[in-house]
Amino acid sequence: MKKSLGIYIHVPFCLKKCGYCDFCSFAGKGEEYMDAYADELCRRIAAAVAEASDYVVDTVYFGGGTPSLMPLVSVEKIINAVCLFDIAPDAEITLECNPATADEAYFLGLCALGVNRLSIGLQSAHDNELALLGRAHTKADFVRCFEDARAAGFDNISADLMYGIPDQTLDSFSSSLEFLVSLSPEHISAYGLTVEDGTYFHAHRNELSLADDDMQADMYSLMSVFLEKYGYHKYEISNFSKEGRGSRHNMRYWKCLDYLGFGVAAHSCFGGRRYGNSRDIGAFLRGEDITEESYTIDADERRREFVMLGLRLASGIDTKEYATLFGDDFFAHYPNAKGYIDGGFMRRDGERVTFTDRGFLVSNVILSDLL
Repeated sequence: MKKSLGIYIHVPFCLKKCGYCDFCSFAGKGEEYMDAYADELCRRIAAAVAEASDYVVDTVYFGGGTPSLMPLVSVEKIINAVCLFDIAPDAEITLECNPATADEAYFLGLCALGVNRLSIGLQSAHDNELALLGRAHTKADFVRCFEDARAAGFDNISADLMYGIPDQTLDSFSSSLEFLVSLSPEHISAYGLTVEDGTYFHAHRNELSLADDDMQADMYSLMSVFLEKYGYHKYEISNFSKEGRGSRHNMRYWKCLDYLGFGVAAHSCFGGRRYGNSRDIGAFLRGEDITEESYTIDADERRREFVMLGLRLASGIDTKEYATLFGDDFFAHYPNAKGYIDGGFMRRDGERVTFTDRGFLVSNVILSDLL
């Protein structure tokens, strides 16, 4: 029986660079340039097919950047190349979208190409907060985009929200949540703002009214309770979905399953190795090898990933599975976990160990201590 495989496609093009963004993306590139990038992607995808002959692809994810900025003809080329792999009939194929870059005609084209899931970036339902973030869209743009996607036939839509935005309050964040659930997307991803080196926000951090850790924690707690009330189950620390609508592709990352990444800055986990590409788009377009890191996943690394990524999930980790995989007792290897259970930050339910809501708020600190 074939093993399952995910494919990630990085599309590094945007209308403009947002102030908080440290992802690999380039603004101001024309359609001809993007099509040349698609051609090189196709060449590299085709070259990788043979090594995955024992796999069936059941998730494909176009991330960025802004994949919806690419012309449909370029998206079609890439999907045709991906179809050189063995594709599962029910494969989840997701494309990220900026509300300012797509309309119903574009979405109809995506549907015809087999894309069956959209991830649309809202971030906030307040135009002043969107402007502070440097976003290229407004609340009205998002509504139009969302309605166009529904009209085109998309019945699996995720939306992104952000908390900890400069000048954001609990009330404004709450109203963004209320607005979003009124549209009833199937999935909501919500991330706290982090100020990364090399971004506009980092250079101007002393001029920004940034939320402190306590405010971000209050926003996270408010969001968790609110979304659960409206039928969005928290299945991962930053991701909420209606029943059965969790991101199948992202679950690959959290469950340490195989995936191949194509494009600049894309990473792969395949055949017991991890490897990643550089951001050098010039070298990529010239057909050069842009691998900048590659290593074999040893037993210790596999153990750390199993614990770190598994505990991000609301379902946590199965200590029986842990013992089967690694040959020892979870609590013997991680004795500090008992203290966090006694303190109410973690929970033990039979064989499963999970974070409590309280523990999710300080999960990074706990994981750092455990690992």
